[in-house]
Amino acid sequence: MAYVIRAQNIGKKYLISHQHRERYEALRDVLAVALRGFGKRWSGRQTAAQGEAATTEEFWALRDLDMEIRQGERVGIIGRNGAGKSTFLKVLSRITEPSSGRLNIRGRIASLLEVGTGFHPELTGRENIFLNGAILGMGKAEIKRKFDQIVEFSEVEKFLDTPVKRYSSGMYVRLAFSVAAHLEPEILIVDEVLAVGDAAFQKKCLGKMDDAGRDGRTVLFVSHNMSAVRQLCERGMILDAGLKVFDGPVAEAIEHYQGRVLGDAGGGDGNPMTFEKPGPSVPAWLRSIGLAGNDNVPTLSVEHEHGFAVSLDIEIEETSKDYYSALIAHDAYGNNIFFSTDEDFQEPPIAGAPPGRYRYQISIPGRLFKPGTYYLTPMVGLRRKGKIDRRDSALRLEVLDTITRRGAKQLYRSSAVVAPRLDWSLRQDEASASE
Repeated sequence: MAYVIRAQNIGKKYLISHQHRERYEALRDVLAVALRGFGKRWSGRQTAAQGEAATTEEFWALRDLDMEIRQGERVGIIGRNGAGKSTFLKVLSRITEPSSGRLNIRGRIASLLEVGTGFHPELTGRENIFLNGAILGMGKAEIKRKFDQIVEFSEVEKFLDTPVKRYSSGMYVRLAFSVAAHLEPEILIVDEVLAVGDAAFQKKCLGKMDDAGRDGRTVLFVSHNMSAVRQLCERGMILDAGLKVFDGPVAEAIEHYQGRVLGDAGGGDGNPMTFEKPGPSVPAWLRSIGLAGNDNVPTLSVEHEHGFAVSLDIEIEETSKDYYSALIAHDAYGNNIFFSTDEDFQEPPIAGAPPGRYRYQISIPGRLFKPGTYYLTPMVGLRRKGKIDRRDSALRLEVLDTITRRGAKQLYRSSAVVAPRLDWSLRQDEASASE
């Protein structure tokens, strides 16, 4: 199948100016600088003022990026904030020119990179459909033909004749995505903007992009939602500091990305992960989180059959009856596996506790997780004010496969989220027994 995008040694360079000023200046210094500056200008010479040093730094947002995308591929582009994802999409969309390299694109592109791109705030939703459609390359007859479909998909019919400056960010996204999606381009590029919409609309957008891919159109999707990337894309590309560090099947890309981003979770040696105090005036904060097997030995890996315990150390500096603590587990794709809180008790144990250090022991039974990699997020907060201290993906847990009778090992590798041990009972129906 022919390629639709071919990038060869693409680089994008920006020049960043830095200006350093002395921390303190007396009035005489300011007057002296002004007089010297006047003298320099009078003599035709230009210099930086005393107390300031102007420097210029080269920053490469992209460097030596090679890739080839074929028609009909759905590619997820993932990476940390500042990795160069959005810059790359802007280069592909011809919003900005690359500083080096060569880019070949075959086909019409529809890009949704920022909320409301191409919208005029004073125009109504109806008028902006025609304006934005024209900017994206649709003819007036084509827009009229698809107008009802665009409005129905965007769910903003009630506000169609309202200026879009009065729209919420979610309404902006719905209308902008609907116009771009109905352009039926050969290449659809979508950045993280879908994160603004609600869950139902995100699901509908993913379905629309999936349909585009099945119809043979190419989709490039940037998101921090690994579950959405996995659902939509078949290929994943990881950018880090402007460089391509991985390009392959999406499941492998996500696993590789999680390893790079969260690889230090738990310290890597089985010892508890310790934290610094998040601020000078917090009433309570997390000191550490650790994990131990059923032999009470610190570890980062447990067998699927065996239970384990999570220890959570908390420092209380001010007494409050509104404290609560929570533990969240999610998999490598960002899917939440469970959310547990000490509010499951009638009165949380930490509520009303005097200042001091405390340790929770949270017991997790065996066979809850299927084999794989998981991340634990602890949290402490106030019931009326929300979280005080939360440590996302602080601890990495490896659940190892256990070979069981009759090859049941393979069952745990299915698409199920959890693989618990459930109580099964069997009895014969009395009516059938008498026959």
